[in-house]
Amino acid sequence: MLKQNLQLRLGQKLAPQQIQLMKLIQLHTLEFEEELERELEENPALEIAKEETPEEEYTTTALEETYEAEGTETIDTDFDVNDYLYDDEPSYKTSSSNYSADDEEFDNESLLTEGQSLYDYLREQINLSSINEEDLKIAEYIIGNLDTDGYLRRDVKSIVDDLAFSLGVYTTKEKIEDILENYVQKLDPPGVGARGLQECLLLQIEKKVSSDKAVSLAANILRYQFDALTNKHYNKIIQKYDIEEEDLKDALEEISKLSPKVGGNFDTQTITINQEIIPDFVITVKDGEVIPMLNSKNAPTLRVSEEYKDILSTYSHDKKSVEHKQAALFIKQKLDAAKWYIDAINQRQNTLLQTINAIVKFQKQYFITGDEKSLRPMILKDIADITGFDISTISRVVKSKYADTANGILYLKDLFSDSLTNDDGEEVSTKEIKMHLMEVISKENKRKPLTDDALVVILKEQGYNIARRTIAKYREQLNIPVARLRKEL
Repeated sequence: MLKQNLQLRLGQKLAPQQIQLMKLIQLHTLEFEEELERELEENPALEIAKEETPEEEYTTTALEETYEAEGTETIDTDFDVNDYLYDDEPSYKTSSSNYSADDEEFDNESLLTEGQSLYDYLREQINLSSINEEDLKIAEYIIGNLDTDGYLRRDVKSIVDDLAFSLGVYTTKEKIEDILENYVQKLDPPGVGARGLQECLLLQIEKKVSSDKAVSLAANILRYQFDALTNKHYNKIIQKYDIEEEDLKDALEEISKLSPKVGGNFDTQTITINQEIIPDFVITVKDGEVIPMLNSKNAPTLRVSEEYKDILSTYSHDKKSVEHKQAALFIKQKLDAAKWYIDAINQRQNTLLQTINAIVKFQKQYFITGDEKSLRPMILKDIADITGFDISTISRVVKSKYADTANGILYLKDLFSDSLTNDDGEEVSTKEIKMHLMEVISKENKRKPLTDDALVVILKEQGYNIARRTIAKYREQLNIPVARLRKEL
């Protein structure tokens, strides 16, 4: 049975303009440049002001009437042309005196370099081999299943099934393994086509045609003592082969020359993008004052197109042609979009500047000294309270943003950390504790690395009362392995 009822719900929805602003805020400099170029291409009413031009006066009438033509829809042209003619005023264009003097044009093309994919490189080689046509199809399919590191992670049985369904090639598991081992794994770079790390390293060491004792021992260890090697049970290996410690050191030196990711120099695409960090902010110190600035590429000077203003002025006098009225409406929409976009860029600049000013004020001592131990505990809420912005806005600002400082390029998110209280009752940054942890581990005896329990005792002596599980968590965050895996000869 159908029933009718009334429900009252409270909800909050973001307008499309607000969503776009949030997206603009979280873009780093390179992404922002790309977004700006896209907007300039899509909206001819928006343009970059290369240089300041004197303000001109325009005298036009307003399009205030509603026109209706026979067989056509009513076109709403209720807007004032003069709203779009004076974009030279500061409120209709972006400019900022707080940006860096780096006016060098950034060349996006410099980031793109032609490269060859691993698949193409291997396919070229296999086509030059003496393999028959049917086996060539299988070999190419195997190559197509390699990951970006050069490994064959897929089960051979799955490849057999795929070949039958997709290419109509019926073969066996043994045939696949034969082609893999006798053709694909013989290709360059050595180690390609391996089904695991051990096989990858073995394929590389076996390519070294040498009677060198260290190479032979290294190959033997990789083949028969791989588990002992990965767990750094060096004494077990020494006893197994009845060798001296120096012999094992030489073998380990040979193993360290091998690559665990032989496909690392290739990309899955034919275009390789070199990752280059473009700082979003420039922070300088002068006479004890820390001065933050926007990268000039984040502060473009935009304005409404002069040509579009002239076109709109012309159409405003013509009240006879329906096509002209439609064109006027189209121009109005583009001008609306251009004005809104300029306002959005202004808001983005203002948000970025207020945020970086708050961060600099909070961490002034760090920017002056450059000493990471002087970093104060700081969370997103601290900066949100200073700026009045929402925490989510601050998060978007610091996400993937970098600053150029006297001590190098700095990832803004690295400035944020929780706090702990030391034995003196002072709040210290967790980043400071991690620095002490790294310092202690760097000075440990590598033959007998410190366990997490031992690290707890040492840090407690330094005034940091931290639990063992916290030590383990910080160690993992710093990519420091457990004591057993830090052991060296």
